[in-house]
Amino acid sequence: MRFEKPEGGELSLQTFKGRPLLVNFWATWCPPCIEELPLLESIWKKNGPKTLQVLGLAVDQPSAVRKFLALHPLTFPMGLAGLNGTELGRSLGNSVNALPYSVLFNADGRMIAQKMGKLEAVDLSEWLKDLK
Repeated sequence: MRFEKPEGGELSLQTFKGRPLLVNFWATWCPPCIEELPLLESIWKKNGPKTLQVLGLAVDQPSAVRKFLALHPLTFPMGLAGLNGTELGRSLGNSVNALPYSVLFNADGRMIAQKMGKLEAVDLSEWLKDLK
């Protein structure tokens, strides 16, 4: 799969192959999504792509995402998923299309954890232990 990046260009999921990946589905109109973004940013900065890759997939209008990111810059990779993000989330277990929704994949690409609702530090701590 490929997604447009907010800053332009394209993001391929293939680039994340071979390393653990946390995928977070979010939207600018979702308060719990916005609340968890600083936690994801800190995990990304602390662990970097070597230990845990982080990918945000915005299920939102591209213009709203660009405006949000201009005011609240994030350094982890971001894709504009739009309605395709809803379908992808559903295929990964989000049967009610709730946001935020997060999925953790191990280095082999196997889904090992998922959470509907806002991620907390304790969730990520447990998930990181599962990767070791």
